[in-house]
Amino acid sequence: MFPNGTLFTADQTWPLLALMCGWVALSIWLEQKYKWASKISGAIIALIGALLFVNLKIIPTNAPIFDDFVWGFAVPLAIPMLLFRCNLKKMWKDTGRFLAIFLIGSVGTMVGAVLAFLLLKGTNLQNLAASAATMTGSYIGGGVNFSAVASQYMAGTDTIGSLTVADNLLMALYFFALLAIPTWKFFANKFAHPHMDEVAAGVDEAELKQAETRAAAFWGRKEISLKDIAMNVAVSAIIVFLGKLVAGWIAGLIPADANLICYMLNNFLGSQYVWITTFSILVATFGEKQITKISGSQEVGTYLIYLFFFVIGCPASIGALITDAPLLLVLTGVMVIVNMAFCFGFGKIFKFNLEEIILASNANIGGPTTAAAMAISQGWTKLIGPAMLIGTFGYAIGTYLGTLIYGLLSIM
Repeated sequence: MFPNGTLFTADQTWPLLALMCGWVALSIWLEQKYKWASKISGAIIALIGALLFVNLKIIPTNAPIFDDFVWGFAVPLAIPMLLFRCNLKKMWKDTGRFLAIFLIGSVGTMVGAVLAFLLLKGTNLQNLAASAATMTGSYIGGGVNFSAVASQYMAGTDTIGSLTVADNLLMALYFFALLAIPTWKFFANKFAHPHMDEVAAGVDEAELKQAETRAAAFWGRKEISLKDIAMNVAVSAIIVFLGKLVAGWIAGLIPADANLICYMLNNFLGSQYVWITTFSILVATFGEKQITKISGSQEVGTYLIYLFFFVIGCPASIGALITDAPLLLVLTGVMVIVNMAFCFGFGKIFKFNLEEIILASNANIGGPTTAAAMAISQGWTKLIGPAMLIGTFGYAIGTYLGTLIYGLLSIM
């Protein structure tokens, strides 16, 4: 249809930037204008738009603007801004509960890997045990664990590319489901949801009557100055710089191949997101008086995260999946479904809140950035920091547990 495969190629930075920013702006406008859009959120509208653009061959699945700008700059800068309201003294209690449901979800991921392996064992799917182990590492930790396990067991195989395609499409569907769950009455009736209630109570009813949607009232116009923007960007950039610096220094200091403990410490303490989160929370806790005087951090940070949701949908090429990896979609789908079953099932038994269950599963399957992004998009500000912390903890244990699953499946 198009000579280069897509209407806009990966090196056409400005058309891609214009389309991405334009669609994100439209998503936010729709969310604040129409009730149907407010219910599914602007974040999911941004994601759906990217899915459509990719599969209609308008934009490529990958481009430097997505990797270098959004992943490289927008996401790291957004995290500190959105953690400026996360006082450690106020969030400590929630983190402990989060860790428990996160670990339950991790067990669910491992059980899902075993079940998926048994289900697909009789098929002609190549590298099945390695694929299940790789996705175990990824669905407990993140991309770094995916790379570590895949390079150990699938180096040089074509399965890695197909597995990536299956994972990307499933992630889009998974995020769609997670973002929709808070709007379903079934879940609202079955689980406590104090953070959703707090968001609803925090919207002034007089403003709500004047606004088209609750989102419009929540994100109403606020006072912000040029100095506020400058301070937000400056403090965030300094935190990201220090986080990267410390993470790199520790990663070089602790030998990852010395023993298991050093390996886990290297993965966890060598993660930039651990230190970006830590420094941001320390600033929010001990510099509370100063940082709360800076306006606009939530608005600017949330906008950057909406760009991130757009980018999440880009790698999900349905055509590539149908051609290369239908069975791998079954593999990843079973693992995600079992993870959610564990989170929601045990979450109900142990009386976890709906928000905690959703974000814990998100931290498992999507990682810390997507968990924090969802907390941000839903207005669950008290859960942003804990979601980031448990998600980064998954980096430390993901590769180890993926390796254990490979050893188990290899003898089955």
